[in-house]
Amino acid sequence: MAYRDGGVRMMGALDGDKITPIAPVDDFYSDVSKAMATVLSEPTLALADVDQVPPVPTTARIFCVGINYHSHAGESKNLAGLDLPKFPMVFGRWASTLVTDGDPVPVPPNEPGLDWEVELAAVIGSKAWNVTGETALDHVFGYTAFNDLSARRKQLATPQFTVGKNADRSGPIGPAIVTSDEISPAELEVITRVNGEVMQHGNTRDLIHDVGAIVAYLSDTITLLPGDVIATGTPGGIGAGRNPQVFLQPGDVVEIEIEGIGTVSNPIVDRSDLDGAVS
Repeated sequence: MAYRDGGVRMMGALDGDKITPIAPVDDFYSDVSKAMATVLSEPTLALADVDQVPPVPTTARIFCVGINYHSHAGESKNLAGLDLPKFPMVFGRWASTLVTDGDPVPVPPNEPGLDWEVELAAVIGSKAWNVTGETALDHVFGYTAFNDLSARRKQLATPQFTVGKNADRSGPIGPAIVTSDEISPAELEVITRVNGEVMQHGNTRDLIHDVGAIVAYLSDTITLLPGDVIATGTPGGIGAGRNPQVFLQPGDVVEIEIEGIGTVSNPIVDRSDLDGAVS
């Protein structure tokens, strides 16, 4: 996980509710293998006492995959007329949109609300260029949870998703990265709750393109770098796919959970509640 120590963003090893510092975030991702081989001391920090930050560099690229669960394909066809993709349908997010557990997320003023999307995210640990599906996972450092909160009005206004997928503070990520030697992405339950009510409940075995296939697909065009994030798509159950549609409103709390990783919970607020604090 990552936290702020004064003006420095640090990576630490999380054990229960205790943290052992490892290295500054940028140093950590400059050589992940070396950082992970560091002999750790006893935990020195309490999770409750630190200011969490996204566990990736500020230079990270966030590659998001659309329509990547069979259970979501029908919703996408009805909403946007999009067919089942033959290849990963990738769009980008900016690292500046990332927030962590507990951070408030504002609704843009001309949106009916925000929509939820629980996603398993893979974090790259070593440079990946032109890799195969068979070796792609060797380049994955670990996995975390990601909520691809979406401004649907802007997203669906044109064929390009970029604006609707980059609303301020709309990318909750965390709560930590579980290393790839401790978890397999092949069969994990993914859940979204809004005010305690389950809205999405899927499993990564329903992915159309698995993590290895996505990494390989990207890597023959874009060199993937340590700290880059690949959000692998969301299952059925989004708010825009319901009848009537349901969107997140100020006062709501949205929580995503991924088996073996944990939960990320965020309050939804009015933009005016954050004026002057939104970067």
